[in-house]
Amino acid sequence: MNIGLQIPKFLWEGSPENTGERLSEIVQAADASGFYSVWVMDHFFQLAMLGPADDPMLEAYTTLGHIAGQTKQVKLGTLVAGVFYREPALLLKAVTTLDVLSGGRAYFGVGAGWYEREARGLGFPWPSMRERFERLEETLQITKQVWADDRKPFSGKHYELAEPIVSPQPLSRPHPPIMVGGGGEKKTLKFVAQYGDACNIIITRGTEQLQHKLDVLQGHCDNLGRNYDEIEKTVLTVSQYGKGMQKPTDVLEYLAELEAMGVEHAIFILPGFEDPDVVRGFGDEVIARL
Repeated sequence: MNIGLQIPKFLWEGSPENTGERLSEIVQAADASGFYSVWVMDHFFQLAMLGPADDPMLEAYTTLGHIAGQTKQVKLGTLVAGVFYREPALLLKAVTTLDVLSGGRAYFGVGAGWYEREARGLGFPWPSMRERFERLEETLQITKQVWADDRKPFSGKHYELAEPIVSPQPLSRPHPPIMVGGGGEKKTLKFVAQYGDACNIIITRGTEQLQHKLDVLQGHCDNLGRNYDEIEKTVLTVSQYGKGMQKPTDVLEYLAELEAMGVEHAIFILPGFEDPDVVRGFGDEVIARL
């Protein structure tokens, strides 16, 4: 079982003057404490469940570039990039650049996007849900082509690439893992089976719901002739360890339950993560005992 750390906010005492310094301390603590991965959201407004919209929020790929320079081992990615915020070629160039500069540590997390207030507030396009999923599928098709270094023109309903050249190619082999985020049963999980190397499902209503989503994913794999076991099963979940409300043994029991369901990579939101000692404590008391 691999363990990841999600960084969902950048508001702490002394920010924004100390944002870069404190972020470095947090990710260095994760890197030294056995965390497998570090993730940031691809948002520009803070999410309502985490704070006011105008709480500090950093652009994802600039932030990941900073984190790459402060760490040596952890994998790095967005959880997940909204497909309509950037043209596919720019998005892939950003992920490829991150992979090259980090020595092959990038994930490519991507999804259809959902935060209408953010999009309209900042003037991003806000396509219909149907169009967002069309754009997501074309982006996944372009990704597969570009990372195979196939330079023939791409012609889709929404995107036209006359010369899809990305040089250098990623260092990760065969390419950074393509993680399609979300639990939508008709489209998202089908795209995981069809194009993805990993899924990411947010645990919102317990492990029973998670098991159902994994069963749906397996059904799509069976229908498409895809080996279900090839897909990395990842989840985003919350631990109250950082608030002292959850014992390390409780977290380990929860992880054992997830592992029994086939989850290979648990990404945690840790309340109190802005204190590097909380991150180190989780490493010492949970990750080291896995």
